[in-house]
Amino acid sequence: MQCNQDMDYYMSLCLAIISVVFLIRQFTYPAAYGKHVATGKKQNEFMVSARYGWFIQELPSFLVPVVVILYRQQCSSLGCKMLSFMFCGHYFHRTFIYSAFTRGRPSPLRIVLMAVVFCTYNGFLQGHCMVYVATYPKDWCMDLRFLSGVLIFCLGMGINIHSDYILRRLRKPSEVAYKIPQGGMFNYVSGANFFGEIVEWCGYAVATWSLPGFAFAFFTLCCIGPRAYHHHKFYLQSFKDYPSERKALIPFIF
Repeated sequence: MQCNQDMDYYMSLCLAIISVVFLIRQFTYPAAYGKHVATGKKQNEFMVSARYGWFIQELPSFLVPVVVILYRQQCSSLGCKMLSFMFCGHYFHRTFIYSAFTRGRPSPLRIVLMAVVFCTYNGFLQGHCMVYVATYPKDWCMDLRFLSGVLIFCLGMGINIHSDYILRRLRKPSEVAYKIPQGGMFNYVSGANFFGEIVEWCGYAVATWSLPGFAFAFFTLCCIGPRAYHHHKFYLQSFKDYPSERKALIPFIF
């Protein structure tokens, strides 16, 4: 297991503890953004548009590792390359592409700021581990963990991007009403976009075989896994014709 340096170890442990807290909190009350944010008279917070909100909160996850790489002034190690192409690649898409096309509802400023804090923390943790601490044997690129991890990561990212595309096409530019998503992994689960992202970071954890990577994958599961469950309940309560065979997060199981 990579990144057992004291700082990375304790930061990963802290992330795992936060994950459990989020899991308990999210199963009771879903985070107040998207379809779970209060509207009308109940809304008494400063709101940030979906496009600006996603851009602001995701930017540290891309920018912080890039700064770590630039500070080191070299990126020849395998760990640095995995960080650049997998972690930074995902957040380049989320920051500059996804945020530009999203048609979601505005988010409370406090949610955006909390996400900025987390993304800064996690971006530094992943960047520091992969650039300064992780070391891999010369044949790691042929290791089953690396090959399977990269494959799982790419599969998850593809599901995530395709699912976001399906959700985006459900609405016209001025619409905010929710509709039943169809196609892709949405034929099997209500939280197809969440399923894809969880699979993606599990693949990253396996490919990097790092403690921070596994801690982040666990956090992703604990944070957006329950959200898929609440989305599923929302759809069942909102649409009488919602497919009864569709699960919340895991196809055919849950």
